Amino acid sequence: MRKSEENPSVAASPAPSRESTSRRHSIARRTRRLPVHAVVAAIAVLWLAPTLALLVSSFRERTAVTATGWWRILWNPADITLQNYADVLTQNNMARSFVNSIIIAVPGTLLPIFVAAVAAYAFAWMRFPGRRLVLVLVIALLVVPIQVTIIPVLRLFTLVHLAGTFPAIWLAHTGYGLPFAIFLLHSFFSQLPRPMLESAFLDGASDIAVFFKVILPLSTPAIASLAIFQFLWVWNDLLVALVYLQDPQKAPLTLTLTNLVSSYGSQWQLLTAGAFVSMALPLIIFFSLQRYFVRGILAGSVKE
Repeated sequence: MRKSEENPSVAASPAPSRESTSRRHSIARRTRRLPVHAVVAAIAVLWLAPTLALLVSSFRERTAVTATGWWRILWNPADITLQNYADVLTQNNMARSFVNSIIIAVPGTLLPIFVAAVAAYAFAWMRFPGRRLVLVLVIALLVVPIQVTIIPVLRLFTLVHLAGTFPAIWLAHTGYGLPFAIFLLHSFFSQLPRPMLESAFLDGASDIAVFFKVILPLSTPAIASLAIFQFLWVWNDLLVALVYLQDPQKAPLTLTLTNLVSSYGSQWQLLTAGAFVSMALPLIIFFSLQRYFVRGILAGSVKE
């Protein structure tokens, strides 16, 4: 008689199940990624620390800001005041400057995106003489410094009576942002599947219909990424606004913050409050569109 038959109480050990094996592999994979996650977390903390310090300092009184570090608020949370924001928004024209920045940034973002999308579609899917040469010339404008164009463009705006107006700075930001915008959108448009567009043309769709009903809906990640770049550049711009806007009542936040530095150089609590006011809207827009950011930047980099 076999040994297993003589002692039926002794059973063979069951083979490990597929679920337990998958669980062990998952735990091992997560363990191997722990050093990478730790490094990423450390970098994130280092990047967030200045922003956190700015935010905390904007809620502290002048004596507290100059005497102790911002981290002392962890031991004394009662040391918080909203007077800094009240002083900045009511006494230093910051509220009006915030509105001016929105008036400048919104058209300064939408206009170059629309013009660049039309141009990128033409360069990617339309055939006309000199198409590649014109595209190369447009992309080559990326290496031209803005400072070189300041005086000629200002003279042109003065000649047509646009100097010191919002349309002047809208046109300036549109022109300065077009080379990069066309480059980014052309890289995305050129990777869209050709059979899909050809089927739309066979169904009788015009170039305008294909552009608005096919190209734009499929290009949301690239357009959102471009919108982040362009909005942040226009919002944080100082040079273009300083040259083309000559009316203090039309000054954006960057110019007003510059005046705060010269007028309130020793009142750091007001400077931090003003700086965080200027950061609030870009942060909201970035975190709202961040899911499209990486998809849009990588668009066109790998050809499928």
